[in-house]
Order: sequence, then structure tokens, then C-alpha cells
Amino acid sequence: MKLIVLILIAFVGIGISCSNAKQSNEQDLVVISTDFGEIKLKLYDDTPEHKKNFLKLIDEGYYDGLLFHRVMENFMIQGGDPDSKDAAPGKRLGGGNPGYTIPAEILPQHFHKKGVLAAARRGGPSNPEKRSSGSQFYIVHGEVFTPGKLDTMEMMLNSRAKNEFMQEKFAEEKPKLDEYRKNNDQDGFNIFVAELRAAADSAWAEQPKFSFTDEQREAYTTIGGYPSLDGDYTVFGEVVEGLDVLDKIATVETDQYDRPKTDIKMEIKRTK
Repeated sequence: MKLIVLILIAFVGIGISCSNAKQSNEQDLVVISTDFGEIKLKLYDDTPEHKKNFLKLIDEGYYDGLLFHRVMENFMIQGGDPDSKDAAPGKRLGGGNPGYTIPAEILPQHFHKKGVLAAARRGGPSNPEKRSSGSQFYIVHGEVFTPGKLDTMEMMLNSRAKNEFMQEKFAEEKPKLDEYRKNNDQDGFNIFVAELRAAADSAWAEQPKFSFTDEQREAYTTIGGYPSLDGDYTVFGEVVEGLDVLDKIATVETDQYDRPKTDIKMEIKRTK
């Protein structure tokens, strides 16, 4: 009798576990409905702040009636600007927000392959922490890359990183450089710059260099994406159904601001 009870308990436990897993998976899925069809997205658990915020706005109906206000073929489609609701034709959009930002959750395992969902943000020195917009998002359309093009991109990214590294090293020595200039000591200045550059080159040689992972190379050379955004924006989900809808939206006619000439309204809901 005890054995039978234990077996029943085990089956009940399994049933509850499966039910919870199913419920969790359903909570991770949302659907964007448009006149072009539906795009179903899975939200990642390891970007919890973005997931929580996105679901909160969805539950509030925040996105319903907003537009995909910025569409660029082979790049991405962007929406979530509250100012886009009932916006006048031709109005430039993209500056609206809910009044807050979200801390970056940039993870190396989530990169910009075709179909990923990522948070838009303000760029440049005004946002050094790469905090995300509270509501604006984009879905990557991208393009397919050849292995050689990825090799070239690796070299370019490492070259840019080296330039930034060198600038930082020179900035650290700015007081001494200014002193040489103040004293009109051109020879001393040139010798110091040469020594500083040699030391910075040596230090850079010890730094780890950027390279695409095998997973990134596989994705970017098959389904495509936009690799130059990797490491700069938070990716927090991906399309699981509806890449054909993404393709249709990405190829619509747009104006000089990349706004579709015919409004593309959205409605976002959790899956039933």
C-alpha cells in the first residue's frame, strides 16, 4: 500500500512539474499582431529586468496601437515609441519613452542573429552604461554574411578597440604632454610620445582580441543578422514563429526618416 501511495505521489509531482514548466513557457511567449500577420517571440529568462518590464507594458496595453516607426531592410524593424500612437503622417518619430530606462543586461550568448528582440537605447557618451529605453525595441532583420566578411569585421572591430585603448593611454598622460607643450619642448614631447606609443602597443598586445564564436559564425553565415551591434545593446528574446512576417515588414516603402509610408500598427499580447 505504501508503495502504491509513493508511486501516486511521484506521478502527481511529475504532473505538477510538467504543468509548471508549461505555464512558465507560456509566460515566456508573446505575440505581436500586425496587418502583415503575427510574430511570436520567446523572452529570455537570463535578462529578467527586460523581460519583466516588457511583460508589464504588454499587460497594461501600452504597445497596442503603436507603430513600427523605423524600418530598415537588412537591418531591423523598431517600435515602442509612445508618441507614435495616432501620429500625424510624415511626423518624425523615435524620441518617446515611458520616462525611465532599464539597466543593461548584455550577455555574450545573446547576439544579433536574424529575429532577435533587443532594446533600443540612446547612444554616445550620454549613456555610458548602455541603459535601455523603457519601451522601445527592435527585431533584427539583418543580412547573410560570408566568412570573409566576418573576418574583415573582426579586424575592423579590433582596430577600433585598439584606437580606443591608445586614446585612453594618452589621456592618462595628458598632464605630462601638456607640460611639454607649455615649455615648448618639442624634442622632449616627440620622445615621450614615441615611448608612450611603444608602451601602449606592448600593453595592447597582451589584451584579449575580439573574435566571433562558432555559434555566431554559423548563424551569421546561414540565417544572417547584424553582428556590429553585438555587445552594445541588450538582446532579450527571439522570434519563434513569423520570420516571414518580419521579412514583409522589413521591405515596406519608407520615407526619409525610415518611417513606413503606410502605418504599421501593432498589438502585443501574451500567448493564451
